[in-house]
Amino acid sequence: MVRRRVAAGVAVLLLIVIVLVINGCLKSQQQQSLKDYNHAVGLLAQESDTQVAHPLFTALAGASGKSALDVEVLIDQLRIQAQKIATGAKSLSVPGEMAGAQRALLTALDLRVEGVTKIAALIPTALGGQGKQASSLIAGDMEIFLASDVIFSQRVVPLIQQTLASNGIHGLSTSASRLLPNVGWLDPATTLSRITGQASSSTASGTPVTGNHGSALKSVAVGTNTLAPEPTINHITGGGSPTFTVTVENSGEFSETNVKVDITVTAAGKQYKASHVINKTEPGKSVNVEIPVAGVPTGPASKIEANIEGVPGENDLENNKGTYLAIFSQ
Repeated sequence: MVRRRVAAGVAVLLLIVIVLVINGCLKSQQQQSLKDYNHAVGLLAQESDTQVAHPLFTALAGASGKSALDVEVLIDQLRIQAQKIATGAKSLSVPGEMAGAQRALLTALDLRVEGVTKIAALIPTALGGQGKQASSLIAGDMEIFLASDVIFSQRVVPLIQQTLASNGIHGLSTSASRLLPNVGWLDPATTLSRITGQASSSTASGTPVTGNHGSALKSVAVGTNTLAPEPTINHITGGGSPTFTVTVENSGEFSETNVKVDITVTAAGKQYKASHVINKTEPGKSVNVEIPVAGVPTGPASKIEANIEGVPGENDLENNKGTYLAIFSQ
């Protein structure tokens, strides 16, 4: 009986030791997975800063002294790199306790992809003679980068640090990441000066012109057929090379120059685009511009998008655009 009791005690002690060893291994494994995730996020943060942020703003600040085509190609490559980093974040091995940090990380990186994509689309216009309008829009898009930086500093880093601390991991830092180098890029005049080297419009005293600036899309027509906005389907005869008559009103208090109007027709999976630049518009007056678009297929349903690009100082762009549905026929 004594031997049996001793054996039972040894077995219980051995079981306790085994449980403690297993728990220790599991805890060590859990801590290591958290450390690995923190390290992976740090690498992504470093890539975003060195492979996207720094070359992007270096290219933008020196754009006026370089070939416009070279700048456009470079920024498009940075867009691809930003997308690659965001995709890499989605493939991380994420411990369950880091789920909140991971959601914030993906949001921040997706915002950066969105911002670079929008700037890549605007930079040809900014360097092609429409610097004022494009720079105003680019400055607005810089707020996307600011939002991503706030999410990274106020959500990603704190959530990772809280999770590390709650699992007994102390003294391990989490890399920060900042894409927007300074808030000067949020100002249209500063952005214009940095990208094109041009000074913003000013009065005779040198004070920037302030007040209500803007344009409004009043109507779009093809021939005598004024288009009704979606969801109405407009039936347009005359073939696949329509000429759109766009009525643009200067809804602000100042004369505006180089107001660009864009027409995009999407049909059968392809886009057909054309534009027209109005040299000058006067406050409260409307201008009709004719924009021919060639090659639109007849028969399938088409979506027509008309857009008046923003002018410097214009804050509300909602009344600058319109969407219409149509079927073109012979």
